Amino acid sequence: MAIQAEVVKSGSENPLATIRKFSRRVQGAGLVKTMRARRYFSRSASKTVKKKRALKMIKRRADYKQLVKEGKLAEPVRRGYTPREQQSRPTLGEGTPIAR
Repeated sequence: MAIQAEVVKSGSENPLATIRKFSRRVQGAGLVKTMRARRYFSRSASKTVKKKRALKMIKRRADYKQLVKEGKLAEPVRRGYTPREQQSRPTLGEGTPIAR
């Protein structure tokens, strides 16, 4: 698997700017992240371990939901979410930059 990042130096661009441009291109492509991930071998978890982890997470979520239901924990506030009752749908053209 060969991933390449190529940068061409423009006429008046100094070498440091070219190197900086190359570094940004490599970071943007995610090459550094993938190479660091491949650097060391990491063994994948066995089926048993995955199942145990999944069961533990299911139990933890159920316990959390139960505590919220009993009122012992505050209900989590979800970002960017408003319940359907509070949502007001704008009419066509309202709030759009074209209609102004």
